[in-house]
Amino acid sequence: MKIKTNTIIDKQKKGKQSFVKEELTSDVTLRQDKEKIFYKDKSEKTAEQILNLFKNKEIDKEWSFKGCKTSDTGKWTHSYHRYPAKFIPQLVEKLIDEYVSNENAHINDPFMGCGTTIVTALSRGYKASGTDINKIAYLITKVKATPIPPEYLNKKIKQFSTVVKHLEDKNELFYKEVESYIPIRHIERINYWFTEDVKIKLGKLLKLIYEESDLTIRDFFTIAFSHILKNCSLWLQESTKPTRDINKKLVNPYDLFLKHLKKMERGNNSFYKIVPLKIKNNINKFLNIQIGDARIQPVSDGEVDLIVSSSPYVTSYEYADLHQLSTIWLDLVEDLKEYKKQFIGTSFKKCNNRTLRSKIAMNIVNTMFKKDSKIAKEIETFFIDMEEVFDESFRILKHGGRCCYVIGNTKLKGVDILNAEVFAESLQYSGFKIDRIIKREIPSKILPQKRDEKTGRFANNKEANYEAYPIEYIVIGLKG
Repeated sequence: MKIKTNTIIDKQKKGKQSFVKEELTSDVTLRQDKEKIFYKDKSEKTAEQILNLFKNKEIDKEWSFKGCKTSDTGKWTHSYHRYPAKFIPQLVEKLIDEYVSNENAHINDPFMGCGTTIVTALSRGYKASGTDINKIAYLITKVKATPIPPEYLNKKIKQFSTVVKHLEDKNELFYKEVESYIPIRHIERINYWFTEDVKIKLGKLLKLIYEESDLTIRDFFTIAFSHILKNCSLWLQESTKPTRDINKKLVNPYDLFLKHLKKMERGNNSFYKIVPLKIKNNINKFLNIQIGDARIQPVSDGEVDLIVSSSPYVTSYEYADLHQLSTIWLDLVEDLKEYKKQFIGTSFKKCNNRTLRSKIAMNIVNTMFKKDSKIAKEIETFFIDMEEVFDESFRILKHGGRCCYVIGNTKLKGVDILNAEVFAESLQYSGFKIDRIIKREIPSKILPQKRDEKTGRFANNKEANYEAYPIEYIVIGLKG
C-alpha cells in the first residue's frame, strides 16, 4: 500500500540538532487485521507529533526516587544476585499504585530479567507471569520469587555451612573429602576466567550444592554460587563487559559464598514476612514464569491487568556474554554462540525479511545505514522484534489494561537512537493508545554511563565523551 508520509529527518545544523520535515513517498506496510487498518483513530499521534511530544517533555522529579538508599532498592530478595541495568522495585510499586485497583490483579513482565516486577507483584498478593530467554535470569527470578519458611532455610544453611567451613581442614571431625565438579565441555572458558586453585574450590562447592535433595534449597544455594563467580574470577571487577584482570586480588570462594548465603537468608526472611499467606501456601498458583521468547507469553488472551517491563537496549548489552560465567559453570547451554542468537537486542539476531512498521525507526535505520550497514540491520531487527512483543502485550492485556515499558535513548556513531519515541509509535500500530509518557532521571540504575561517540562502544567515565543514558522514559500504552 503506497501512502504519502511526512518523514522526520535528523540533521546537524550549526552544531545543534534540528528536525526537518521532508515530503517523501515510501512503501509503508501497515498492519492489517481482518481488513481493519490500524493507525486511523484520531487520538493516535503521527510520527511528527510523537517526536514533538518527547522533545517538550519535562523531567518528572517524582519518578527519580533519589531518596532511596541501597537498602531500599535492595530490600527483600532484590539483592540476591547482581544484574546489569535492572530497575528498582520502587518504580514498579509506584506504577502498581497508580494503575492497579483489582485485588486479584495479574502482573506480567515479558523481559523479567532478575525478577523485580515479578517479586513486587507477589509482595502485593497478585499473580505474576513472565519470560526471559536468559536461563540464569529465569533461575534468579525463580529463587527471588520463592519465599522459604525461615526456620527451615536456617536449618539447611547451617547444615551446609558446617560442611563448607571444613572443606580445607583435614584435622576437623567434620572434614569431608569432596570431588570437584567442573563442566568438562566448558573447561576451556573456565580455565580462561579462573585460576586452578579457585576452580577446584568452586567445583567442590558446586558438587555439594548438587547433592542437596530439596530442589528449592538447591536452587537457592545455586544462585548464591552464581553471584560470587565474578568476584572469584579474573573478570575485571568494575567492568560490565568481559575483560580480564590477571593481577586481580582473588578471595576465598568458600568465605565469599557463606557470607552471601547469610545475606540471602536475611533477604528471604524479610520477604517471607511481607508475602501474603495465600501465596506462601500455593506459590504455583500465583507464579507463572518460563524460559522463553518475550513474543510468546504463557498467558491467555485478555488475562493481564498491567505489564511493567524494561526491554534490552538496541546493540547495548550482550546478555549472554555478561552472564557467561554462570552459564558455563551451571552448564546451561551447549553452545554459547548459538545461545546468543536467541536474544532480542543482540547483534546475532536477524530480521529475516520481516517488515518494520515504525516510521521513526525506519528513519533511524536509514540514517545509520549511511554510516554502518551492519549496525543499521541490527537496529532494524531490534525494532521489528519489539513490535512483535507489543503485539503480544496487546493480546494478553485486559480491556483497560496498560503496558509500561521502561526505556532510554542513546547515540551510536553520532546517530540518535530514539528508542522511546519508536516504542510510543510502535505501540499504536499494535492497537494501543499512548496513555502517558514519563521522563525520569536514573540516578540509581546500574549502567555503564558513557559511550565513545566515534565507536559507539561503552567506555570508562574518564575516556568517554558523553553520557549514554542520563535519563529514561516510561512509555505507557492503554488497551482501550
